[in-house]
Amino acid sequence: MRNFFNFLKSKTFLIQLGLALLVLVVTVFLVLRYLNSTTNHGEFVEVPDFSKKSVMDMRKSIEEAGLRYKVLDSASYNPDYPRFSIITQDPVAGAKVKTNRKIYLTVNPSGYKKVTVPKIIQVTKRNASSMLKAVGLDVERVTYVDELGKDMVYQLKFKGKYIKPGDKLPKTSKIELICGNGAITERAIIKAESEQ
Repeated sequence: MRNFFNFLKSKTFLIQLGLALLVLVVTVFLVLRYLNSTTNHGEFVEVPDFSKKSVMDMRKSIEEAGLRYKVLDSASYNPDYPRFSIITQDPVAGAKVKTNRKIYLTVNPSGYKKVTVPKIIQVTKRNASSMLKAVGLDVERVTYVDELGKDMVYQLKFKGKYIKPGDKLPKTSKIELICGNGAITERAIIKAESEQ
C-alpha cells in the first residue's frame, strides 16, 4: 500500500496525469469546434407562414428558406381554407429552426368526404334527425304531405332531387325530410270505400 502512495507522489505519475489532462482539454476543444462548424451553432432560419398557400407556393418558399418538408394528408376538410392549401404546419410560423430542418405540413383535401345516407324511411322525424347528425348530415327543412303517419319520414330530397338510403353525399350536406302530417290520404279513403 505504501508503494502505491509513493507512486502517486512520483514525478512519473504527475507527468502522465498532466499529459492525460492536456489530451482531454485538446480533444474537448476540437470536438466543440467541429460541432460548431457542422451544426451551424447559433445560425437559425425563421419558419415562414405557409397558411392557406398552395403546395406549389409552399415549395418555393421552403426552398428559399433552406428547409425541407413532409406533406401529411388530412381527412378533415376545412371550408375556411382553399382546396389543396396548407391548413397546419409544425413548427409554427415564426419559429427559429436550423437550416435543413423538416417542416410537417397538413394539406386541405378537395372537399368533404362522402357519407352514406342512413335508413330513415318509416322512421320518426326526431329519430331521423339524430341518425343524420350521427353520420354528419343535417336537416335543412321538413315538408309535410298527406300521409297517415304523423312526423313519419316518407321520402328524402337533396338539392330538390329525391334520394334514397344508401346514397352517398358529401359530409355536412343538408337534406329535406318529407314527412306525414297525420291526415288520411284520398287514396286510402278510396281504397277503404272500394273494399266495402
